[in-house]
Amino acid sequence: MLHSDLAKAKTLGVDLRALRKARGLTLSDLAQMLGRSVGWVSQVERDKSEPSISDLRAIAKCLDVPVSILFGQQSAPAQEQGYVVRAHARRAMGPGEEGLTEELLSPDLTDDFEMVHSTFQPHSVMQSQAKRPTQEVGYIISGKLDLLIGDQEFTVGPGDSFRIRGETYRWMNPYDDAAVAIWVIAPPVY
Repeated sequence: MLHSDLAKAKTLGVDLRALRKARGLTLSDLAQMLGRSVGWVSQVERDKSEPSISDLRAIAKCLDVPVSILFGQQSAPAQEQGYVVRAHARRAMGPGEEGLTEELLSPDLTDDFEMVHSTFQPHSVMQSQAKRPTQEVGYIISGKLDLLIGDQEFTVGPGDSFRIRGETYRWMNPYDDAAVAIWVIAPPVY
């Protein structure tokens, strides 16, 4: 991405376009799912039209992302936009269910990957297995986490890393301390 494009990269429209494309949806597909015109969706993606809260909820549902990822476009000094995400300016991701809190570390969702800071609360568990069309690598900063990847079980701790390539997975933190991990996910899914 060129530096002149970076100021545009922090916009809601750019993130929506990246999420739509990551799911293999055309403008027409998303417009049909939303019951809106292709022109309206295009205008939203080009930041020419501002969607309502109800529109954002519908878009999030269609893209299978938490609506919170569509909010909180933190402003940064011009020289940092597209380059730096300050700790206080991270975007919260997901509803925080099951004891998992996630924050977006990437400046936006326009790259081929996203980086996520995840905190797994003590005695928390992912209730059901998930499978995403992604490649993911996680790195444990602190605490321990039990993982089920496919039919393999692992316990990972500080300094350990792991990879998930489109397989079913599930996590559990049966321990007394929170586990903190950094994830790199390609393509972006949030």
